Amino acid sequence: MAEVLKKVDVVTVGAGWTGGIVAAELTKAGLTVLSLERGMMQTTENFAMIHDEWRYGINYGLMQDCSKDTVTFRHNVNGLALPYRKMGSFLLGSNVGGAGVHWNGWTFRFLPYDFEIKTKSFERYGNKLGNDYTLQDWGLTYKDMEPYYDKFEKTCGICGEENPLAEKMGLFRSSPYPQEPLENTKMLKRFEKAAREMKLHPFRLPAANSKGGYTNPDGQDLAPCQYCAYCERFGCEYGAKASPINTVIPKAMSTGKYTIRTHSNVIEILKKDGKATGVRFVDTRTMKEYIQPADIVVLTSYMFNNAKLLMVSDIGEQYDPKSGKGTLGKNYCYQINMGTTAFFNEQFNTYMGSGALGTTCDDYNGDNFDHSKEKFLHGAMIYSVQLGNRPIQSAPLPKGTPSWGAEFKKALNYNFTRAITVGGQGASLPHKSNYLSLDPTYKDAFGMPLVRLTYNFTDQDRALHKFITDKTAEVAKKMQGVRSIKKGAYLKDYSIVPYQSTHNTGGTTMGADPQTSVVNTYLQHWDMDNLFVVGAGNFQHNSGYNPTDTVGALAYRCAEGILKYHKNDRQLV
Repeated sequence: MAEVLKKVDVVTVGAGWTGGIVAAELTKAGLTVLSLERGMMQTTENFAMIHDEWRYGINYGLMQDCSKDTVTFRHNVNGLALPYRKMGSFLLGSNVGGAGVHWNGWTFRFLPYDFEIKTKSFERYGNKLGNDYTLQDWGLTYKDMEPYYDKFEKTCGICGEENPLAEKMGLFRSSPYPQEPLENTKMLKRFEKAAREMKLHPFRLPAANSKGGYTNPDGQDLAPCQYCAYCERFGCEYGAKASPINTVIPKAMSTGKYTIRTHSNVIEILKKDGKATGVRFVDTRTMKEYIQPADIVVLTSYMFNNAKLLMVSDIGEQYDPKSGKGTLGKNYCYQINMGTTAFFNEQFNTYMGSGALGTTCDDYNGDNFDHSKEKFLHGAMIYSVQLGNRPIQSAPLPKGTPSWGAEFKKALNYNFTRAITVGGQGASLPHKSNYLSLDPTYKDAFGMPLVRLTYNFTDQDRALHKFITDKTAEVAKKMQGVRSIKKGAYLKDYSIVPYQSTHNTGGTTMGADPQTSVVNTYLQHWDMDNLFVVGAGNFQHNSGYNPTDTVGALAYRCAEGILKYHKNDRQLV
């Protein structure tokens, strides 16, 4: 029989960005918060020996153990779903801090267009894509979101500069970026010059890698970035990359009202009379079950797990792709990536870099250009970044290079510091056939069904991909001194094997109407008013940007909603 523990005001499932933000805000207001984290505790001190590319970059030392829990995948409803047993297309974080520890630090606000995408697209183009694309407004506007973006960016000490298209897009800011952009480099200047010659509007990429020493409004310190080239897939041993473990989690801990219980895997949301009463979890070391009662339950784990917990707990109506009914699991989206690599005879210091050291352009993002003659909506950022080439993962090679032997070695050695990639990161729009459900066959280590991912690229994705790929090639050709280019292949079917992006969204979407969303705009569940669900699963689609800034902003908004709920006789906010 499960042991019943002492009741707390709030229990969160997971202790990453969203769990940490919620915990910090609620404990500062006097509530007691417990986070249940299935991984182990980790702090900056754990990363003193992190520069081990084989262990962390190749063998995913900070990632989830796929033998314990994973997803299954199929392309369509008629396909056979099989387990994702080795990290590939996306990398699911583990331990305290979650994916917020091993991220790169790209910190973009979504566009005003994103939050009202259905209304704005229909006004300008009509139902251009057809009814198979389940576009949906988010239930709020950029103006509503701006204060929370501002708060998250100050927590992280974001380095950046004003987007030159900000006024055109309605992307206003209530205050400047907390810090100036990261250092500019020779290769980024080369990209910037080519972009300007094409009449584009380049600006420095907003970064959570601190340019200098920075103290955030909560009193947490960040150190200056060392440009060591070990950001994505790695924790930061300098404490220079903003993450939950050097910002919001220590702040919550300092209140004396926050506890993290590690090695605790939540398997069910408990409920009675239309209310969540707590959660049931398993100690992963002893396999003993516990019940944690709480006045308020907040799901703050990765989006797959948030959806899974709602499904196995039978909360909400699961999406049926045949009838179109239900919202839970609906509108799964991803990220559409593309690019062209340019090769030079001139050398660049590509062995140095930082996770968000880059320059980007928004001329073909959102609705910043006329889509009337195109077969797609939205767009992509076009960018170049200097992340820092590492010896195993980086192999820029021109077309025609042998795959083995002396000529391969010669080309690899020569081009390692003589290549610049012009990338594109495109929006992913929802389609009725892309969704999450429970797998009827495969289970996790605790006997619970795995999440089944049904997903493939759409005609919208392919049209967008081709358009932006061609644009990246144009910029690459324009760069001074380029000797050749290698344009990326056009999009075919989605493969879950090669890495693409850990920007999985949807499944627990937000909105103003319970018929089209799982939670309201404070991330409060429509069917259970003391249950909140926060993360990228709330997105109705994914933009042409990284999701973390929006995830963080939503977490601050969720915390505000929880406090309103707690103080106002527990009514739906």
